[in-house]
Amino acid sequence: MSVKLYSTSTCHYCNVIKDYFRKHQVRFSEYKVDRDQRKYEEMVHKSRQNGVPVTDFNGKIIVGFDKNMLDKLIHSSRHKEKV
Repeated sequence: MSVKLYSTSTCHYCNVIKDYFRKHQVRFSEYKVDRDQRKYEEMVHKSRQNGVPVTDFNGKIIVGFDKNMLDKLIHSSRHKEKV
């Protein structure tokens, strides 16, 4: 499972997603786009958005905190790991 979270230092929903990932034991890499111009450009290229949070979950781009989609992706990813 490859999970990348593009966030900023002041984003409330970024913290919500990080807590959600920790609760569900999802390992993720976090990129603070307010501190790293290269990662900001990468996020905009992937999502066509300049707002955060943006999550790249195994290549699937999620803008914002879409709990239902994250639940589906986590479940699907874990099911594939067991097969």
